Amino acid sequence: MKRLAIVLAAGQGKRMKSKLYKVLHPVCGKPMVGHVLKTVGQVNCERSVVVVGHGAETVRSYLGDAAEYVLQAEQLGTGHAVKQAKELLGDEQGSTIVICGDTPLVTSETLEGLLALHENNKAAATVLTAHMDNPKGYGRVIRDEEGKVLRIVEQKDCSPEEDAVSEINTGTYCFDNAKLFDALEKVTNHNAQQEYYLTDVIGILKEAGEIVMAYQTEDPAESIGVNDRFALSQAEGYMRERITRRHMLNGVTIIDPASTYIGADVTIGADTILYPGTILKGNTVIGSQCEIGPNSELEDSVVADGATIKYSVLNQAEVGADSTVGPFAYLRPGAKLGEKVKVGDFVEVKNATIEDGSKVSHLSYIGDAKVGKNVNVGCGAITVNYDGYNKSVTEIEDDAFIGSNVNLIAPVKVGKGAFIVAGTTVTHSVPDNDLAIGRVRQENKPGYAEKIRARAIAKKNSKKQS
Repeated sequence: MKRLAIVLAAGQGKRMKSKLYKVLHPVCGKPMVGHVLKTVGQVNCERSVVVVGHGAETVRSYLGDAAEYVLQAEQLGTGHAVKQAKELLGDEQGSTIVICGDTPLVTSETLEGLLALHENNKAAATVLTAHMDNPKGYGRVIRDEEGKVLRIVEQKDCSPEEDAVSEINTGTYCFDNAKLFDALEKVTNHNAQQEYYLTDVIGILKEAGEIVMAYQTEDPAESIGVNDRFALSQAEGYMRERITRRHMLNGVTIIDPASTYIGADVTIGADTILYPGTILKGNTVIGSQCEIGPNSELEDSVVADGATIKYSVLNQAEVGADSTVGPFAYLRPGAKLGEKVKVGDFVEVKNATIEDGSKVSHLSYIGDAKVGKNVNVGCGAITVNYDGYNKSVTEIEDDAFIGSNVNLIAPVKVGKGAFIVAGTTVTHSVPDNDLAIGRVRQENKPGYAEKIRARAIAKKNSKKQS
């Protein structure tokens, strides 16, 4: 049976009090609607239609060709929103998930259970429900004596008896697609909000003698719809706990989960240790047997097996196996380290490759450079890559030695096995195995330091008298 999805993402989200469109607020580094679209994809929905309204172009820009789109120009209720998808999906046959774009905690396992119950019972509709100790603000699921779903009543339309019901509607459904769009034609806006409620479809299907089922999630947190910053923080907390638990069960040691942040799309290998203060963002991939942290931030970076990162920041960087970074290093976009490379304290690397076995141990800047194998870069060495207008490349070939406080004025090439003496400013390429030295000749003037001090003191006293 074909599976389809309609994601409701047209609401403005005024209670967020934000210029950012509601469903684009991130939870664990990914916009909420991105979580939802990924989840419906995991249950093999062949077509996903996102209903957009406020901020439509921004949502389209983020999701791209991962979905189809329809516009709800006026926000007249959830039923009206789903109806906008009729032009695209009205002729399809199959099961259609309807889910809100601000419910990032719904899992693929729950949706699979919802779909299985729906399809096995050949239901017209199946409602995802949850038990809530405090159901205030949620629509109530009203069942008959046999436990079958009779209707769903919105909070503002509840009678006192209905208001006391603790089983709530999560806002996620599964419908027979054809029956969904037929029933939507009969939905009216005769209610307190004067909106077209999707929940009214349940009553319409019941009156027509159709089967309506309910699937209750075991985790009430999945029902959280994010409408304000407080709910956003709740969703963040639940998802962080879910993510850290998954990684730990997969063999990752997290010393202090409460102080460790792992984004939703991060991958970590077994036997890796994350120390307190670690932040892993974006599509970062960490291999096995690594040590990350403490107090390190990695975004969209790749770290191979056995590497160590301490007190450092990596952004769109790659670190090879058994390499070490830090403490207090900064690997910027385009930094690529080979195997067993050492990048030490207060070293910055940008758009540069450093090949196997090379070392940049202290206080250096390597930018727009190609560093070969087994190169030693001394303390304070700098590739001078920018002339105020253009970036130029420095090449350092295998086995070269770069002394402390060397300036390499790009474009320049240091040959294989070459030796650059400390304090040298290199303005011309150095051939293989040559030694380069470019210092001003030192001259010592006996006793001259005393003359300098006396002159400085006299000048200072003269200023005081005047």
